[in-house]
Amino acid sequence: MRKIEKRSIFCLILAALLGLGLAFFCFRFVVDGGDWASYPYNRHLYNNAGQLKGGTILDRDGDMLSTLDEDGNRIYNDDATVRRATLHAVGDKNGNIGAGALTSFADKLSGYNLLTGVYSPLGTGNSLYLTIDAYLNNVAYQALNGMNGTVGVYNYKTGEILCMVSTPTFDPANPPDIAADDPAWDGVYVNRLLSANSIPGSIFKVVTINAAIENIPDLFQRKWTCTGSVNIGGEEVTCPHAHGEQDIEEALANSCNGVFGQLAVELGGETMQQYADAAGLTKSIKVDGIQSSVGKFDFSGNDNQLAWSGVGQGQDTLCPINMLQYMGAIANGGKAAVPRLIEKSTTDYGLPTGIYYPHKSAQLIDEKTAGTIADMMHNNVIETYGQDRFPGMDICAKSGTAEVGADKSPNAWFTGFLRDEATPYAFIVLVENGGGGSSVAGTVASQVLQAAVEKGY
Repeated sequence: MRKIEKRSIFCLILAALLGLGLAFFCFRFVVDGGDWASYPYNRHLYNNAGQLKGGTILDRDGDMLSTLDEDGNRIYNDDATVRRATLHAVGDKNGNIGAGALTSFADKLSGYNLLTGVYSPLGTGNSLYLTIDAYLNNVAYQALNGMNGTVGVYNYKTGEILCMVSTPTFDPANPPDIAADDPAWDGVYVNRLLSANSIPGSIFKVVTINAAIENIPDLFQRKWTCTGSVNIGGEEVTCPHAHGEQDIEEALANSCNGVFGQLAVELGGETMQQYADAAGLTKSIKVDGIQSSVGKFDFSGNDNQLAWSGVGQGQDTLCPINMLQYMGAIANGGKAAVPRLIEKSTTDYGLPTGIYYPHKSAQLIDEKTAGTIADMMHNNVIETYGQDRFPGMDICAKSGTAEVGADKSPNAWFTGFLRDEATPYAFIVLVENGGGGSSVAGTVASQVLQAAVEKGY
């Protein structure tokens, strides 16, 4: 009798485990079925050359970016400049660009659904409309003028990424032979807006000022005198030149390393890490399922190392899309829409195949602090960058010149947002080894923002 009871219990346990396993499989099938079906070895979706056989990609205005010709071959937009400007958003035929739509959204392009899988009566797949504008990408690509880097513009109310350019790039209709060790093509398959980390330089001072405003009560009553360098932790923290006497607003406009290095040490490593985390700079963002890279900050060193980390140097690295979202949060009272790339998708018959809507980020910054920083960033433009470079725009910005090695020119950064209900755009520009942040990256931003405002999405 006891043997029967034990066997019954054992059978019940096996049945329970089987049920749990089946439930887990069903859950994964619902959640990940599209990814399973769009695996590159699925010959129903990919030809022998590894090219997706179905689906059309269009920009927000309906301009074709990639589709199939009558013979089932993957083709791209007729304009070679547009093809280069949208390469990292669309992807290449062979799937080398992992963050491109042809790879990341293969299930949506193929027409996959839970009921019929990837079967389509007409066999041409779905039409996928991206949030980007091919025209604006074209402007950004030409503004970079052959320099490596990235340009991102997004609507912080809706999350729509309007511009996403990464360079170096190439023409996907006529791909070159790229040697692995050729420095001219370094990182060509990487979407620098979503998938690359870089030393931020002085754009990180926005995070340091965030922490200082909320933790140093007399911050706005203080004065500092910059002589061009200050000894912190036994070593010098230097500025490009002496700024003289300044208050905190002037120190931000001057991007004074000495002041912000001292603030970082006063705040301490734990507080600096807390604010970098709260800003979302150390977390991955899901852009319609595409995982961004994760920023890394180390505030655990001595006082001199902490000072340099507080001005965006040292071991600091961030992903541009994270800073772009943080800029949107400052503009939008502490929360911003999470960046997204898919506007809509439709079947062969024009029927919608999914629902795409804005998602809010977590609270990345206190609402009152955000308003204070926005005013300070607008003062940067008035006092330092030049309002005449951004005609008709209520713009708030911070430049950055990030040292990346003694034998290399600095990386140039420019980031910020527009305070306008009609054009709620946050932006970020990185020009690798470009030199001055305001002069180089700011000029790129000016051209792109003027085009965006003129078009008014």
